[in-house]
Amino acid sequence: MNDPQRLVRDGYDAMADRYAAWAASFSSPVLDWVDRLVSRLPEGSAVLELGCGGDNPATRVLVERDRYTGVDLSREQLARARRAFPGATFVHDDATTVAFEPASFDAVASLFMLGHVPRAEQEPLLRRIFTWLRPGGWFLGTMATDGARDVVEEDWLGVPMFFASFDAERNRELLVRVGFELEDARVVPFEEPGHGLVRFMWVLARKPG
Repeated sequence: MNDPQRLVRDGYDAMADRYAAWAASFSSPVLDWVDRLVSRLPEGSAVLELGCGGDNPATRVLVERDRYTGVDLSREQLARARRAFPGATFVHDDATTVAFEPASFDAVASLFMLGHVPRAEQEPLLRRIFTWLRPGGWFLGTMATDGARDVVEEDWLGVPMFFASFDAERNRELLVRVGFELEDARVVPFEEPGHGLVRFMWVLARKPG
């Protein structure tokens, strides 16, 4: 298999314009869940977004009210994010290897990114997220549920793209094993143009304390 990190990085670089137009062409539950997250945070909280992408509505909500740090593999996506949000902090790195001090953040968001992380690396990444959170901190995430065993889709919005996932039950098991308290973790279907009905598990979870 081609290197998953390279496939994701090069894919999002190559399809930056196409992806932005596609993402703007439909609605998902993302803003409802971001609103649920920010309602639990004092304004000015330290928030980390993994796989932040370019100029997207979820990032805008977080940047406007919190001390925001965004991480992404794609240089092109980060260039777009920096133009859209010049006052925010952005880091060009892989979410599975980027380093932050323990208890650095009040919340971590990962929206539509975990499905690009190999199965074997998803639990270690969730453990890193747990470590970066302060006691009582929140995790907002989406986790794919189709049980993809580290596969490459040769034409996803015009580029090869890597995907991996477990089913919803295994996702919940991973989160609980890491130590999260699940406030809400449920599958919410919605329509994606070109891909039909998709089923992501939306997670709002808390680090005890």
